[in-house]
Amino acid sequence: MDQILIYSDSLTWGIIPNTRNRLPFDKRWPGVFEKSLIDLGNHIRVIENCLNGRRTAWQDPFKEGRDGAAGLAQVIEMHTPLKLVILMLGTNDFQRTHNNNAWLSAQAMAKLVNIIRQAPIEPGMPVPDIMIVSPPKITQPMGPIADKFDGAENRDIGLAQELKNIARENAVFYFDSASVTKASTVDGIHLDQDQHLVLGKAIAEAVSNNFTFNSNNEA
Repeated sequence: MDQILIYSDSLTWGIIPNTRNRLPFDKRWPGVFEKSLIDLGNHIRVIENCLNGRRTAWQDPFKEGRDGAAGLAQVIEMHTPLKLVILMLGTNDFQRTHNNNAWLSAQAMAKLVNIIRQAPIEPGMPVPDIMIVSPPKITQPMGPIADKFDGAENRDIGLAQELKNIARENAVFYFDSASVTKASTVDGIHLDQDQHLVLGKAIAEAVSNNFTFNSNNEA
């Protein structure tokens, strides 16, 4: 069985916009992604490591543990062997507490790629492949999170292209979520339930076109 780690934030955790509730696994995109790959005959297991508010490489001044770079090497070590690590982060880099632009956020993503490749995995364990997924473009932040993301729709301009550049420079795979979906119509940040279905299927197709996994027929 091949294992795929998804390292992300609340967009992937499955928060329901304007609530503190969570979509069930089969309704959020990692669950859709896993089922889609299994339906294609792949013997895989998806491991979620998704934390609300997680940044790429910055701390949240109000909540501990939101720096995505901190502890990532141990997460990789914990779940080895891994076939693939999918990184979908960046949205929270543009919270009001940070004065980041797209280039800075993408440089932090490059740091995560390097951490994964240098993680202290056991001898003989494979270094996993990596896919960067750019999050949907932030639109107009609305509802309870509007103040937290005030102006974020301007700060994140160009993120998809900057992440694509990082993927190319670091020879990792890239998928632009905005090619199939967009930010929630409810809060302008997260994913609405129907968009989880679309995104999970689309990433599964992209992954199946670029990777070969153990099949369900293999012992």
